Amino acid sequence: MKSLFLLWLFLFSAFIPAIAQPDTTITKPTGAPVILQRDTLFVLYAPVGSFTKEERAEAIGRRIQALAEDRFFQPDSINVLENALSVDVYYADRVLMSVTEADAAIADKSRKELAEIYAANIRRSVKTFSEQYSLREILTEIGLAILVLVVFFLLIRYVNKFFRYIFLKVEEQQNKWIKGFKVKNYEVLTPEREVGLVLTVMKFVRLVVIFMLVYFLLPVLFSIFPWTQGYADTLLLYILNPLRKIGLGLLSYIPNMLTILVIVVVTHYAVKLFRFLADEVESGKLEISGFYADWARPTYNIVRFLLYAFMFVVVFPYLPGSDSDIFRGVSVFLGILFSLGSSSAIANMVAGMVLTYMRSFRIGDRIKINDITGDVIEKTLLVTRIRTTKNEDITIPNAMILTNHTTNYTNCCNEQNKGLILNTTVTIGYDVPWAQVHQALINAALATPMILQEPKPFVLQTSLDDFYVSYQLNAYTRSAGSMATIYSNIHQNIQDKFNEAGIEILSPHYRAQRDGNMVTIPAGYLPSDYQAPAFRINQVQQPAHAAN
Repeated sequence: MKSLFLLWLFLFSAFIPAIAQPDTTITKPTGAPVILQRDTLFVLYAPVGSFTKEERAEAIGRRIQALAEDRFFQPDSINVLENALSVDVYYADRVLMSVTEADAAIADKSRKELAEIYAANIRRSVKTFSEQYSLREILTEIGLAILVLVVFFLLIRYVNKFFRYIFLKVEEQQNKWIKGFKVKNYEVLTPEREVGLVLTVMKFVRLVVIFMLVYFLLPVLFSIFPWTQGYADTLLLYILNPLRKIGLGLLSYIPNMLTILVIVVVTHYAVKLFRFLADEVESGKLEISGFYADWARPTYNIVRFLLYAFMFVVVFPYLPGSDSDIFRGVSVFLGILFSLGSSSAIANMVAGMVLTYMRSFRIGDRIKINDITGDVIEKTLLVTRIRTTKNEDITIPNAMILTNHTTNYTNCCNEQNKGLILNTTVTIGYDVPWAQVHQALINAALATPMILQEPKPFVLQTSLDDFYVSYQLNAYTRSAGSMATIYSNIHQNIQDKFNEAGIEILSPHYRAQRDGNMVTIPAGYLPSDYQAPAFRINQVQQPAHAAN
C-alpha cells in the first residue's frame, strides 16, 4: 500500500506543475511590411501615436523610395541616432523612421539593435536598387536582351529548317514506307492522303514548338530588366501552376486509376470467357440442355453489353469530375434525351431479343409476315430486313413482327420434317370421274422439279359446288426459297397432264354451248379425226292414229 501511495504522489507531483502553470505564450500580431520595389525590407508591428502600423509602413516606404531615386545616394550617410523616446534612422538631415520601445519589445531586442538592423537593410536595398537602375546596368541589360533576341531568332530559323527537312522526308516516303491504310479490302487512307495527314500533324507540332519558344522568351526578356521581373514570374506561373496542378492531380488520382484498371481488366477477361463459351456452344462442342446453338451469339452480345454497362456503373464514381455539378447536369440531360427519344427504339430492342429466343426465323428463311413474303437477309436488334420474290428489300420493325403472326416456310423443310406442303386448287366438272382427276393431278406434281417423290403427293376434294368439284393438289418440297418457281411449274404440268388425259379444266367458271365450237383442249392433244360437237336433235315420229 505504501508503494502505491508513493507512485500516486509522484504522478500527481509531475502533473500538477503542468496543469497549474499558466500559458505565457504571446501571440505575435500581424505586421505591416515596408516594401521597396517588391522587396520587403522589414515588418512593423506597433503603431506610433495616431499613426497605425500600416500608415507607418507606407510613409517609411515612400521615404526610402525617394532615397533610392536619388542619383547621389551615399550608403554611409544612413546612420542611427538614439533619443530619449526613440531611436531614429536618418539619412543626412532626413529622418527615415523611428524605432519605439514597442517595436523593440515585440522583436525582443533593444531599440538601438533593432534600428541598426533596419538601417543595414535600408542601405543594402537602396544600394542594390540604385545599381540596378544605373545607366551602365541598363545598357548591360539592353545588350543582354539583344543577345537573347538573336539567339531566339536563330532558334526559330533552325526550327523551321528542321521541320522543312522533315516535310521533305515525309513526302519522299510516299508509296515507300507510307503506303496508305487499309481495313480488310477498304482503303481508309490513300498514300497521298496519309502523307497529307502526317504533314498536317507535323505543321501543328511546329506551331506548338514556336509558341513554346515565344512563351519562354518573354519571361527571359522580362527577367532581364528589374522593372519587368514581376511579369516574368507571372508568365512562368501561367505554365507552372497548371503543370503543378496536373502533376498533383495525377499523383492523387493514381489509386483511383489503379482501381479502374483492375475493374477494366477483370471485365475484359470475363467477356473473353463468355466469348469462348459462346463459340463452343455455337460450334456444337459444348451442349447445354434446352439451350440452342443459334442462341449463343445473341446471348453473348447481351451478356457483353450488360458486363460493360456494369463496368461503367462501377467505374463512374472513380472518374475525375464525376462528383461535379456540371458532370451530373450533363448526365441527367443526356438521360432525359435518351428516355424521351428512344421509347420506340427500346420497344424494338426488347422485341428483337424476344424474337431471338422465340426462334421464329433465322437469316435465309423464307417467311411471311402479314402480306409480305420473302427471305430474311438481315436480323438486327431493332429491325428485320426481308427480300421479296420481286427482289424488294423491306425493313420491318421488330415490335411490329412481335405483334403479328409469322409464317416460316423454311422450318418445314429441314430433315426432321417431311417437307413443306404446296397446294393449289382446280375445279373440274361433274362429268369427269374423280379418280381420273386425282391421277392427273398427282402425275403433274411428280413431273415438277423440286417436288419430293416421297412422301407422295395427294389430292383432297375440298367442295362440291354448283357446276364443278374443287380438287386440291398437295405436294411436298424442301425448297421453300423456290416456291414461286415450283407453283409455276406445277400449274404448267397440270395443264399438260389434263390435256393428255382429255380432261377439260373448267376453272373457275367456264360455260360453253357445243354448237360446233371446239373443246378447250389444245388441238395437239386431240385425235386426228376429231370433229367439233354440235347440237343433237332427235325427231320422234308419232303413229298415224296418234296424229288423228
